[in-house]
Amino acid sequence: MGLEEKLPNGILLTSVEKLVNWTRKTSMWPATFGLACCAIEMMTSGGSRYDIARFGMERFSATPRQADLMIVAGRVTNKMAPVLRQIYDQMPEPRWVLAMGVCASTGGMFNNYAVVQGVDHVVPVDMYLPGCPPRPEMLLDAILKLHAKVMDEPLGPKRAAVLAESGHRTELVPSSVRYAKKK
Repeated sequence: MGLEEKLPNGILLTSVEKLVNWTRKTSMWPATFGLACCAIEMMTSGGSRYDIARFGMERFSATPRQADLMIVAGRVTNKMAPVLRQIYDQMPEPRWVLAMGVCASTGGMFNNYAVVQGVDHVVPVDMYLPGCPPRPEMLLDAILKLHAKVMDEPLGPKRAAVLAESGHRTELVPSSVRYAKKK
């Protein structure tokens, strides 16, 4: 004779943490930051063939204030890095970042002064998606893995402690970027 037998039908038992994380997982709105060829594959995932809407993510947000997932698709130049950081800072907490493609993850084949060698120098990245360019199926798989990560996240002060432990803070502009002084 367990607890399930004593409760009437239709009662669901869970923790507040699991319920909040489930709502976050099922209503993620991505802020697209498409910079190169990976953006085409990201747009394809919103079409009828791959149907990102089945995960509650059909609304690609044009404003960062209504988004909680930033998909950085493509290479980030040093000139674009402060803009990327500004958009990230405007997103409400909790927020997640997915680096889509080799260029966003490591700079790709563009090993020069103009391209940031990994978007993690500008914003903290939660999920890396390799490929050049990665297919829409790979993006959907990365999103599902991010959903699993969201379901295991703590709330409140525990979340702040976990983020502080993982060093989830980055500087505004990478230290490798040198700007000329204006006269």
